[in-house]
Amino acid sequence: MRPPGLNAVEAVRAEGESLAARLPPLLLAAKRVAATVAQGVHGRRRVGPGDSFWQFRRHQPGDAAEQIDWRQSARSMHLFVRETEWAAAQSAWLWRDPSASMDWCSEIALPRKGERADLLLLALAALLLRAGERVALLGDRTPPTSGRAVLERLAVTLLSAPKGGGLPPEAELPRHAQIVLFGDFLEPFDRLEARLAELAGKGVRGLLLRIEDPAEARFPFQGRLRFEGLEGEAPIPIDQAEELAPAYRRRLAAHEVALADFCRRLGWGLIRHATDTPPTTALLALHQALAEDRRR
Repeated sequence: MRPPGLNAVEAVRAEGESLAARLPPLLLAAKRVAATVAQGVHGRRRVGPGDSFWQFRRHQPGDAAEQIDWRQSARSMHLFVRETEWAAAQSAWLWRDPSASMDWCSEIALPRKGERADLLLLALAALLLRAGERVALLGDRTPPTSGRAVLERLAVTLLSAPKGGGLPPEAELPRHAQIVLFGDFLEPFDRLEARLAELAGKGVRGLLLRIEDPAEARFPFQGRLRFEGLEGEAPIPIDQAEELAPAYRRRLAAHEVALADFCRRLGWGLIRHATDTPPTTALLALHQALAEDRRR
C-alpha cells in the first residue's frame, strides 16, 4: 500500500530503500543461525557414488573386494572399506506463508511470525547451499540453483513478495520433489487439506514448519478486549476474554491434531516452533527431518 502523498516513482524508491535496509541484517542473522547448526552436524552426507572421501569403516560381509582400502587395513588387524560421499545434488523448493496473519507478535520483544519464517527459510537455504544442493522458492519461475549469489536473490524475492493467501501456490514440480513450507497453517482445514493433497498427489515429499506466537497457544488474555483481525475480519468486542480460553484451546488442539494426522497419512513431516524459542532449535529439527527423509 502506497503512503499518502507519494507518487509511483517515490513509492518504488521508498520500498527499495526499505528492502535494502532489511536485507543485510536478515542475511547476516540467517548465516549465523545456519553456521551454528552446521557446527553440530555433518551436512546431509550419504554413502554413495562420488569422488570425495568421507570415511573408513570396518569391512562387512557382502562388501566388494575392490572397496577395501589395503593401506588403511595394513595399519591394523582388520579390513577397512573406503567410503565416498554421495555426490548427487538434490533440489528443494521453499515457501513462506505471505498472509497478513504472519505479520503479528504478542509482545514487542518477540519477532513477528513472518520475520521468524524469513530467518529460518534463509538459514535452511544457507545450509542446503553449503551442502551443494539446489534451492528455489515455491511458485517462483527461477528453477532450483546453487552458488554464492543464490541466498541473496532468495532474500530479495522473499522480502519483496506481495501479501497473499495462506496456502502454498500451485506449482509444476518433478515427481519426488522436496518442499519445505513455513507458516502458521491456520487456514480453514478443508482448504489446507485440499492444497497439500494436491501437492502430495504429484509424488512430492513435504515438510511443514508450523510457526506460532506463544500467545496463540496459551490464550493469556483477560478482561474486556477488542480483537481485530489482520485479514479484513470484523472486530470482535469481548467482555470476559478468559471465558473464551477453554473453547479456543479445544478448537486449536483439534486443528493441530487434524493437521498432524493428515501429514502422517501423506508421509510428510510436521514440526512445531514457537517464536519465543531459539531459531537454532527449529533449524536443527528441520535439518534432521530432511536427512531422515532422504534416507528412506
